[in-house]
Amino acid sequence: MKVKISAIKANSKNPRVIKDDKFKKLVKSIQEFPEMLEKRPLVCYTDVDGKYVVLGGNMRLKAAHEVGLKEIPIVLADDWTQEQRDEFLIKDNVGFGEWNWDDLANEWDAEKLTDWGLDVWQSEPDVDYSDKNQEINADFENQKYIFKLEYTEEDYLKLKDQIEKIGKTPEAIFYEALKQ
Repeated sequence: MKVKISAIKANSKNPRVIKDDKFKKLVKSIQEFPEMLEKRPLVCYTDVDGKYVVLGGNMRLKAAHEVGLKEIPIVLADDWTQEQRDEFLIKDNVGFGEWNWDDLANEWDAEKLTDWGLDVWQSEPDVDYSDKNQEINADFENQKYIFKLEYTEEDYLKLKDQIEKIGKTPEAIFYEALKQ
């Protein structure tokens, strides 16, 4: 069903955020292809105040506001328990799958994928890997420690390729390892 966008409110418990550049792509996507909202409506429940609270699609709601839509399609989950609503809120935002980068590279246009909001490979890396003895500084309680990595050129190229596939900086990978 379609409802007035003013009758919908974002979920204050939504744990998902979207960065500015990704949000701009989502806004552009809805501007150029609003019909997609018909096939992927917001999932909501009716709150005690009679407004619809978003369980799935908080960022689409925000983007729809930005675009200036007056109505938006929703599907109601009023028959769900609070536990089911909470579970959906998390599960709807978990990325279970991974992209098959070989298929994307061979079968899809990179510019279109980028326009549609997918972060794809870039011809110029975001991180300069030219210094193969990259130093990473960390400040642990005002003490400085340095990780210095040395490897052959062949190992360096393999490592660089793996880091690019992960899509994170070497620093981010190190910090994630420290959290484990």
